[in-house]
Amino acid sequence: MNSPTRRSFLKRAGLGVAGTTAWAIAGPSLHAVGANQRLTVGLIGCGGQGQALGQAFLANNVKMAYVCDADSRRAQETQQQCKADHAVADLRKILDDKAVDAVAIATPDHWHAPAAILACEAGKHVYVEKPCAHNIREGRLMIEAARRNKCVVQVGTQSRSGATLRKAMQLLAEGAIGQVLVAKTWNSQRRANIGHKPPCDPPPGLDYELWVGPAPMVPYRPSFHPAYWRCWFNFGCGDAGNDGVHDIDIARWGLGVTTHPSRVTGYGSKLFFDDDQEFPDTQYVEFEYPGDGKIGQKRVLVYEQRIWSPYVQEGYENGNAFYGTEGMLILGKQSGWKLFGPRNKLIAEENGPIPLPAHAADFLDCIKSGRRPNADIEIGHLSATLSHLANIVARVGRPLSFDPQKEQITGDEEANRLVRRQYREGHWAVPKVV
Repeated sequence: MNSPTRRSFLKRAGLGVAGTTAWAIAGPSLHAVGANQRLTVGLIGCGGQGQALGQAFLANNVKMAYVCDADSRRAQETQQQCKADHAVADLRKILDDKAVDAVAIATPDHWHAPAAILACEAGKHVYVEKPCAHNIREGRLMIEAARRNKCVVQVGTQSRSGATLRKAMQLLAEGAIGQVLVAKTWNSQRRANIGHKPPCDPPPGLDYELWVGPAPMVPYRPSFHPAYWRCWFNFGCGDAGNDGVHDIDIARWGLGVTTHPSRVTGYGSKLFFDDDQEFPDTQYVEFEYPGDGKIGQKRVLVYEQRIWSPYVQEGYENGNAFYGTEGMLILGKQSGWKLFGPRNKLIAEENGPIPLPAHAADFLDCIKSGRRPNADIEIGHLSATLSHLANIVARVGRPLSFDPQKEQITGDEEANRLVRRQYREGHWAVPKVV
C-alpha cells in the first residue's frame, strides 16, 4: 500500500459517519415494537452511572416507569430525578410488568448477567452496563438468552456510538495506516486508596440480601457499597473490567479481530496501593490472535494498567494506539484521535466526545427496527472476555492457552475454574446451565 497523503486521506474521510452503518452486525430479525411507539423503560441500579443512564434515556423521550435499587435512599432520589412512576427494590417487579418494553441495568457487575438473562426471558430488551458479565461463562449465557428470546441487548461501551471514534475505526478498516498488526491500550489514571475496613452492619436503607443477590453471601464491608464493590472478586471485575474494558473494546475493534485470542501472557499485581482491594493496580497483558498462523495474519493486543499514575500517556489518560505497516493512529475515547503516516507525519485529526444519549438512542432504534445494536451483546462478550482473561492471568500468575470455540482455558484446571463463578446455592437469580 502506498503511504497515505493528507489529500487522499481527507478524500476517504469525507464519507463521514453515514458510511459507518455497515459496522452493525447482521443477523436474524429481532422482536421489534412499533416504529412510532413511545417505549417504556425500567432502570435497574441507581448509582452515579445509573442516574446518568436514566437521563440519557429520558433525553430520548422514553417513559420511565420504574427505578430499582436495593438502597431505598438512592432509589427514591433517582425516582425524583427521572420522574419515574415507581421506585422498587426487587427487579422482579419490573420484569413482571408487561407494559415495560426494556430495562437499563447499571448494577454492580455481579448482577449484570443474572438481571439481563432474567429480563430476556421475560421478553424485555436490555441495555446493560459494561462489563456485560462478571465472568466468561455468563457472557455466553447472555448471548444465548438474547438470541433465544429475540431481544436487543446493548452493552454500555458508548464509544461504539461515537461519530468521531467510528470514523477512526472505519479509516483503520480501509487501510489508512496499512495493515494494523498491533493495538495497544492503556488505563492510566490515579484511583483512590480504599483503605482497610473490617466487616460491619449494612447501612440503614440498604437491603443487603438483595444487593448480594446470587453471589455468595459474605459479611458486609463499608467498601462494598456504594463505591468500591468493583475491587472485590465476589462483586466486580477490577479496573480492567471498569475503565479498562472501554479501551480494550476499542483496541479489539480497531485491530479487526472478531474472535477470542488463543494465548494470553502477562503480569498483574499491587505495586502501589496498600488497601483491601483484591484486584491488581498494575497490569501488563498481551493477547495473541494467530489467524491462520501465517505472516501478516497474526495480531497482537496489549493492555497496560497503572491506576496510580498522576500523569497521562501519549497525550491521553486512557487511550489506544494502533500500529500499522504505513503509520499509526492514537486516540483517547473522551477527546479524539490523530493519524500519523511514516516518520510521524501528522496526516489528520479529529476531536469529539463520547455521546451517552446517542448510545441509548441506538439501542431504542434497534428495538423498533429489529437490527443489531452498535454494541451488541456478542461484541460486548468478546471484549469483556479479554478483561476476564487479564484478571485470571494475574490471579494464577502464569500464561494461559485459551480455546476460542469452547471458551475454556486448556491445560490449567485451576485457571479454567475461573472461567465461571460460584453462586449462592438455590438463589432465584442464578442463571440456568451455569
